[in-house]
Amino acid sequence: MKRFGITGWKNAGKTTLTQRLVAELTAKGITVSTVKRTHHSVDLDPKGTDTHKHRMAGASQVMLASDARYAILKEHRGAPPTLDDLIARLAPVDLVLIEGFKAEDHPKIEAHRAETSQGLIAANTPSVVALATDAPVSLDRFIPQFDLDDIAAIAKFITRHLDLEK
Repeated sequence: MKRFGITGWKNAGKTTLTQRLVAELTAKGITVSTVKRTHHSVDLDPKGTDTHKHRMAGASQVMLASDARYAILKEHRGAPPTLDDLIARLAPVDLVLIEGFKAEDHPKIEAHRAETSQGLIAANTPSVVALATDAPVSLDRFIPQFDLDDIAAIAKFITRHLDLEK
């Protein structure tokens, strides 16, 4: 499965860009899955639910299933999984969009908003191969820059970069 990342600082538009890219790419017939990194403590399984009780009893994995979807909750009682470990658990698709994971080596586009006043990740991260920005920026190296709202152009760049054009 091909991989491409969306990175950037908080409030730069990563999630919106990812969501819009998923819609654009799937409309072109490309199958897409996503991996979203968070640094927050997230519990999708609140205390008191049956599945929470299963996990607290020691289950390694708990599957919650309905007619519409299922979720597998996996306890990492040791070291957290690597990005490769996580992607290996996904069903095969044409493209995995990875939101976050700044330090990983897959190619990525940086979402950047001038109002956030953050430095560019692209300045020190060679795996950032393009910028999606609301204002042109200057870098010591050339990488393509796209308007943050030009989803069609960004999607085309990604599919060409990964040789995924259909």
